[in-house]
Amino acid sequence: MKKHFYLVTVQFLGYRFHGWQKQPHLKTVHLMIDRTLKFILEDQPFKTLGSGRTDAMVSAQEAAFELFLEQPLDDLESFLQLFNQNLPQDIRALTIKEVDSSFNIINNSKLKEYLYLFTHGTKNHPFCAPIMTTILDSLDIELMKKGATCFEGSHYFKTYCYKATNEGVYHRTIETCELIENTLFTANFFPEKSYILRVRGKGFMRNQIRLMMGALIKLGRGDITLEYIQESLKPESKEVMDYIAPASGLILNKIDFT
Repeated sequence: MKKHFYLVTVQFLGYRFHGWQKQPHLKTVHLMIDRTLKFILEDQPFKTLGSGRTDAMVSAQEAAFELFLEQPLDDLESFLQLFNQNLPQDIRALTIKEVDSSFNIINNSKLKEYLYLFTHGTKNHPFCAPIMTTILDSLDIELMKKGATCFEGSHYFKTYCYKATNEGVYHRTIETCELIENTLFTANFFPEKSYILRVRGKGFMRNQIRLMMGALIKLGRGDITLEYIQESLKPESKEVMDYIAPASGLILNKIDFT
């Protein structure tokens, strides 16, 4: 029997979910997507495979999964509309397109862009909490901007992998790492100024971006120096970053399949 393959992009607010991956007795994004598909596809067999995992409370502007079916979808737009009508309100399907059997959502080369949204100095409106991290300490933003550029390029990122082992592949390349003022997300309850760490690359390790952000927060507080970050990216480094920035500020912004 011929199988049919579809690439679906979605966005979600991760604040009430325990990440993407299904876990026993926990509400996850993948669980809710599969529950919805089971309802709208009725008795039709299906399988879904995500492009990667996100941690608990991490949100996505654009995530993706592959849908495998034995019967083709007659009308993709109607299916997308039905899918959205039945998804919970904090998950929205964006696009669907048919792909061929050679496409593999895990192995196909892809670039991922993550954003980390934060502010500092004062307590903010509680409505900010789902997507913005508030650092109560005053931070040196200009120094943090310099620190962010240290991560660009090819480096040894073992210091920025949670529970790293001696068997991991830690030489990674980051295409873009910049700290900029936030103009992308706005709300009348947001602070006057907020900031985004923008990171783009092919592959990231467990908690890598949150550990990088943790280092930048420590840099902004004066706990570490630029030289510390530079030395931590060398193969001989034995440093272990001890501060993981909170998950709720992290947003998977875009996935580009190449």
